[in-house]
This record gives sequence, C-alpha cells and structure tokens, in this order.
Amino acid sequence: MSAAAYDRKIRGIMDRSGRLRPEQLDQATEISLRDRVQLAVTLTENGLVSERDLAGLIAREANLPPVELDTIEIDPAAIALVDRADAEANGLIPLSKIGSLLTVAFSDPFSLPVLDHLRTQTGCDLRPVVAAPAAIRRVVIAIYRRDEQKMEELLGAKEGDIEVSSHDTDLASIDLADGGDGEEESKIVKAVNTILFEAASDRASDIHIEPFERSTRVRFRKDGVLSQVHELGKGTHNAIISRLKIMGQLDIAEKRRPQDGKFQIRVNGRQIDLRLSILPTVHGEKAVMRLLDSSNLVLSLEDLGFETQCLEQLRRAIAAPYGMILVTGPTGSGKSTTLYSVVSELKTEGDNFVTVEDPVEYQLDGVNQVPVNVKRGLTFATALRSILRQDPDVIMIGEIRDTETLDIAIKAALTGHLVLSTLHTNDAPSTITRMIQMGIDPFLVASSTVLVAAQRLARKLCTHCKKIVDVPKARLIEIGMTATEAADARVYSAVGCTKCNQGYKGRFAVLEVLEVSDKVKEIIVKGGNEMDVRRAAIETGMITLRRAGLANARRGLTSIEEVLRISTADEQRPLNPYKGVLDRKQAADDDSRSED
Repeated sequence: MSAAAYDRKIRGIMDRSGRLRPEQLDQATEISLRDRVQLAVTLTENGLVSERDLAGLIAREANLPPVELDTIEIDPAAIALVDRADAEANGLIPLSKIGSLLTVAFSDPFSLPVLDHLRTQTGCDLRPVVAAPAAIRRVVIAIYRRDEQKMEELLGAKEGDIEVSSHDTDLASIDLADGGDGEEESKIVKAVNTILFEAASDRASDIHIEPFERSTRVRFRKDGVLSQVHELGKGTHNAIISRLKIMGQLDIAEKRRPQDGKFQIRVNGRQIDLRLSILPTVHGEKAVMRLLDSSNLVLSLEDLGFETQCLEQLRRAIAAPYGMILVTGPTGSGKSTTLYSVVSELKTEGDNFVTVEDPVEYQLDGVNQVPVNVKRGLTFATALRSILRQDPDVIMIGEIRDTETLDIAIKAALTGHLVLSTLHTNDAPSTITRMIQMGIDPFLVASSTVLVAAQRLARKLCTHCKKIVDVPKARLIEIGMTATEAADARVYSAVGCTKCNQGYKGRFAVLEVLEVSDKVKEIIVKGGNEMDVRRAAIETGMITLRRAGLANARRGLTSIEEVLRISTADEQRPLNPYKGVLDRKQAADDDSRSED
C-alpha cells in the first residue's frame, strides 16, 4: 500500500472511531503532508491519540491482535531473517520465530504485497500482529543499532596506510571511497579495508568471513590456527560480500554459485596479493581470502627449520642433473615455499628455469613463470608440453593433479630435466603408491623419482611462557621415541601470554624425506605396497614426520601436542609401527659408541 493510501486508511479508521473532531484530523493531515511523515506518526507524536489506542484501532480494523513493543523481548533469530532496509521501508519488526512460524508486527497490516514479499524472503509462515508506526520505527532503530555499534567497534581499529587494486593484468586501480553514494556504503568500504589492514598487520595467512543465523563471524588464520577477531551483525554481511566482490572483479548479482577472484593491497609499503573465494552457504555467502605477502617469503632452505639430516638429503637430491623431486602435504603446509626456496638456491645465470603454477603465488627474478588459465585452454599438461620446447634445465610444476601431467613430468625427468613439483598425499611412502595407482608403470616411477618429501608446518612454542611438563616415559615411547630418547627427554607445553598466540609464536617446517635408494627402487619395481616402501625407507635412514617432530619437541622448540597434531597420518596406524626397527638402530648406535 502506498504512503498516500495508508494515510487515507488511517484517516478513515480515526474518522469511524469518533476519537477526533474533523478539524483535528484535517490539521493533522496538513502537518503530515508538510513534514512528509505518516499521518499515524503525526497523530501519536502530537498527542492526539496514544500509541496503544492507535494500535488497537488498526488491529480491530484488520481483525488482528495488537501488541505493545516496549513490553516484548524480541528474538535475535527473528531479527536475523529481515534486513534493516526492509524493516524500515515497510514499517515492520520481526518478533519471534518458532519452527517455521514467524511473528511480525506491522504498522500497515493491509498491504498484501509486503506480506507476500516477507514470506518469500524469510521462507516462513507469517503470524501478523499490529503495533503503532512510531513504536515500530523506534524499535527498529534500537534493535538494528546493535549491528551498527559492532560495525563502529570495527571501524575504531586503526586503518593505517592501505591501498587496494585489482590483480588483473592491467592492475586497474580501485578507489577505496567508491563503495556507494550513501553513508552506509562508505562505512562498509572502511570496514572491509580495516579487516584487511588488521589481517595484514597480524601476519594472518587467511581471512574467513562466515554468515550464521544471527551474526557474521570474522576469523583470521595465524600460525595455522583460526581464531575469531570480530562478530558483526547479520545486517552488514551482504554489503561486505558485495564490496569484496567488487574488489575481486566478480559478479555481485550472482549469489548461487561459487566465484573466485583476486586483488592486491598495499599496507604500510608492503604489497600483498589476495585470492578471494566466495561460496554459497545456508545462511549466505562465505568469503575466504588467502594473503600472499612476498615480504614474508623465505628463500633460504636453512631458514625453513628442517632437520640437519633432512636438509642434507634434500640438497643431495637437488644437486642431481635430472630426475623428479616431489614435496607432498595438505594445503597450507608450505610446499610452494619449499619449492621456491629450492629454485632460489639452484638459480644461476647459466640455466633456464621455468615454472607453471595455478596461480603464480610469488614472482621470482630470473625465473620464467607461466600462470595456468584453464578457461583459455592453458592447463598444466598443455603448458608443460610447450615448456619442454623452451629448452628448460629446471622445471617447477605447481601441482600434479592428473595422470597426463604426471606422465609428462616423468618423461621430462627421464630426458635430462630436473623436475620439481607437489602432490597431495599424507606421507612420503604413500606418494610412490599414489603415482602407481594413477597408472604410471612402477619401473618409470622408480627410475624417474629422486626424492619425495612430506611436509607439515608446526607451531613454535613461545619462548617467554613455555613450561616444562612431566610426561610418563611409557607415553613417550608409545608415541614414537626410543627408550633411550624417552629416558632423558625434556619436553615443554604451551601456556599463553601477551606476546604469543595461545602459547605459540611462529612456525617451522617438519620434513619426512624418502630418498629413492636402490633398495627402495627394488621394492617399487617388484610391486611392493606402501608398508614395504616405508619399512625399507626407515631401514635406510628415513626420519618420519612423527620422529622429526619429536626431535624438535625434545629440544624444546615445540610441544608433544603439536607433534601429534601435525602427524595424525601416523596415528591411523599403530602409533609406533616400526618400533623394532628403531630399537635395533638405537642398539647398533649404542654398541658403536661403546666400542669407540
């Protein structure tokens, strides 16, 4: 119902009630037209009728129950279903939600289009009640103000020097103030910039903006663990997602399909690339951003924190003139950083280094980096075929995802090229069997593969608050230490202080290195399974992820709990499946020392 029609309806109700004289109604109508407010609001604000009486008269006309909003506790779950713009424009306020039944107070219960729109928007059956227009307007401001206060708390954070641009080839600039014409839009622009600034300042690797039924949660991933930094009102969520879509050059009208975008920010002189992923969920679209800060890139193998033996094995492998070196592990385990460090160490003016990546995470001087573009037909496999015609010496493949790419990589490794790549497997031995399961002949796997390294990132204990804990010797042996190691082990646990994040500060790489020795090659060619490969690798000196982690726990760099967290793949088997092998090696070492 239009504003004029609603005013005529209210005048008719008041005229039939006999509460006011005709001249009083005329005067109130003139005031409402002059001030451009509803007649119902003019009547109550000028004391011509009380809010309670007006609500009763409208309710009787509509045959609905009246309510006094000041005496009702409003359910946040109901508020979360309706945007502030709809509540203000249509003069309504959601009161409660029980199952699929939504109780809503209307100032204009006669507008059927509004009721139909609300049913469609909320997906609920409606139970309409009536409240005075002025009361609804007052409660809408009070209730939705809580969202604004949370936004203002966010805006109170120091925004700092932040610039944003798209990450397309032309690097077109995005004006930070270009968030819309209104005050609300400019608040959203500033809020998004502040979230980005906080994440960059905290050295977060990821930002999660997650919609739930009653609120929006903002979390940062720091040192591999997510923690909540803000909780915003649900009414701000769609605007924040729309702003991010604009920055990532995505379709703001598309809300049903996932979208991926990218852009850059510059914070206090640091240039940071962001990868944006939008995913529809039950309560709205979730946004996740990966922050790639080139200033944090470690390009020295020594600085990654590998065990001495593992570092020596890796260096032997990359010194090989040809062959394939694979780094495996889950997303976010530092595989790309390790490969970049290897390329940086190998890079010379006399060699041709080419990479194919999806996407190119960091740009390296002197290295030809090719970004995958599946939409244009440039896949890993097609790029590799072209690269092999570019006279390469060292080839880095961002990820081997299919048999075709793996087949080309192996052929390249067998024809005089050093090939570096990653695979998603749990540990080093399972990588061998994974390649065979992908259809590669075991002989080719054995002949081409020089080394497989499984990697995880473990959190470092805070040096200011860590404390020694007493762990039973039997437990230490159970999780992977030898009896000799457990006898004099000094282990620490996380405490937490103002200088760290729940007892941890920073991360280091833990590596499980499998050198494809003659013994391992023999087992592969004979069709040995993963357990056979693992047993042979341990007997020839491989340090498992669990034991590499425990070595760092013994020297106080990390905790036992963190070691168990990053080596859960080992826990799917018996915790110490090769205890006999380890004990024999320990006994041999003890005998050797006693003879000396």
